[in-house]
Amino acid sequence: MNDARKDTQEQADFRQYCRDWLNANAPEPPQVRLPQTPLEIMTTEQMDYLRPWQKAAHEAGLVGADYPEDCGGGGRNDCQRIANQEMHAHGTPFFPNVIGLGMAAPTVFHHGSEELKRELLPGLLSGEDIWCQGFSEPGAGSDLASVQTFAERDGDNWVINGHKVWTSLAHFAEWMILLLRTDKSDKYNGLTYFVVPIRSALGNGVTVRPLIKITGETGFNEVIFEHLVVHDRYRLDDVGKGWQVAMTTLLHERGAGTLVTPTAGGMRNTKGESTSRAAMASALIALATKAHRNGKLASEDPVIRDKLMSLFIRQEGLRQSQRRAQVQALTDHPMRIPLQGKLLMTEIQQESAALALEIEGMASSLYLADENAPESGKWPLSYMNSFGMTIAAGTSEVQRNILGERVLGLAKSK
Repeated sequence: MNDARKDTQEQADFRQYCRDWLNANAPEPPQVRLPQTPLEIMTTEQMDYLRPWQKAAHEAGLVGADYPEDCGGGGRNDCQRIANQEMHAHGTPFFPNVIGLGMAAPTVFHHGSEELKRELLPGLLSGEDIWCQGFSEPGAGSDLASVQTFAERDGDNWVINGHKVWTSLAHFAEWMILLLRTDKSDKYNGLTYFVVPIRSALGNGVTVRPLIKITGETGFNEVIFEHLVVHDRYRLDDVGKGWQVAMTTLLHERGAGTLVTPTAGGMRNTKGESTSRAAMASALIALATKAHRNGKLASEDPVIRDKLMSLFIRQEGLRQSQRRAQVQALTDHPMRIPLQGKLLMTEIQQESAALALEIEGMASSLYLADENAPESGKWPLSYMNSFGMTIAAGTSEVQRNILGERVLGLAKSK
């Protein structure tokens, strides 16, 4: 809920500024089909539409609002969530640099040197430098601490060899956040965290190969490192502290907002209230009032109506939980709601898409290229994409284990 009544004077002025700017500067509709999320950006045409939008919003102060000015931010206090709320309300496109904004920026800010922050954050916030994440490997997906891509020290440099996989946006990325093994004898303390320029090293130590998903999209990749030389200045925190730094990244990937605020005391979720769930509910209702099942509208089917209401109740429960997270007295554990939010949000998205296919009936077998596909085939695409969301940033099973062990204090599963 965008409760402007609680704004300070600075925040109220900024909210009005955001509204005025968005009314005058929101981008025109794209001439190309955009993917459902920024993680599926495939083509230069899609990126050429989205990157200028992020740059314009950053120049206007709607991106990085709470970061220090010398890091490319606006130097404001708790204003990013307001910009997020107003952009959601205005229905603006997503930003293409989602990994940079949501994961790399807070990690660099909290663990990088002052020199590195000033060098990297301005281009990250503006979208001029796209970022990707080098965590998963063919033999280390959900078990992140088992990564084997190795960095060997050579004076002031590190030489990197290995293989990363499921790397979204690597085909556009200038930079990568990269978790590497620097000591083979210690699983957790043998990891070190780097930020690595990969675009400039293509063909000279870095190879990016696209991976084709079940959807037919190629938004993610595998990345091969062969004797890539990186200076020690691009290391974040101490050697052997990579696991702790990675937890900062995963904290945001698994629960914090897309656009984050640096705070002296740690991380703050500034995502703001998204209209996506309300839009999803409206879209499902609209679909049910058009689709026919057994000779009548799906909206008249009592089973469909019951499933719709059950889904909307879950969506509203998630929304109210996220509101509760803003009240410290109602928050019994700092990570309970962010962690369960990622779990529930991705599973509700999957259930919503599955229900849409049930509403469409046999027509749900028609995909994007079929001119007879209901709503241009977006629901089959959404359903197939949803499986990636329940796997990324830790599978739903891993997420439940984390909640059980770290929030509820249950014994580790065997």
